[in-house]
Amino acid sequence: MTIARHLATIDRLCAEDFPTGHGGSVAGSYGPPGGPGFHVVELERSGGPAGDGHGEREEAEQYEALREALAQRLADRWGDPEWIGLDGVFLRAEQGDERIPEPWASLGSHMRNAQVWRVEETGRWLALGVSRLGEGQEFRLLAVITETDPP
Repeated sequence: MTIARHLATIDRLCAEDFPTGHGGSVAGSYGPPGGPGFHVVELERSGGPAGDGHGEREEAEQYEALREALAQRLADRWGDPEWIGLDGVFLRAEQGDERIPEPWASLGSHMRNAQVWRVEETGRWLALGVSRLGEGQEFRLLAVITETDPP
């Protein structure tokens, strides 16, 4: 049921208008739920920070497995995703030599990589990834729908 619920959320956001300003009211959102040209939604969140290194690895693997299960269903619809690394996006944004557009600049600060699809019916991009703000923090499965091309 969880995968079906996540697919319904993604479908809804792929069709919904984007907010005109930052913020909004996307249920289950994480960070800014959206902004001009994008939606961000938290699909799943771990129950709290993992205690030891072993527990953190298990929790990371659990969230990666959930992402892969959802990604497989999305690939059945839209084909294989592109993988984009966001570490470099974060570094480029931090150096300030290049303006990285949102939502990509923010995602780079807490998501190492993402699977990305172009949703041809709407011309939007869907990014799916596991987010973690820092050591000892919760894991989150995020979906981002945007009209802004990945950097």
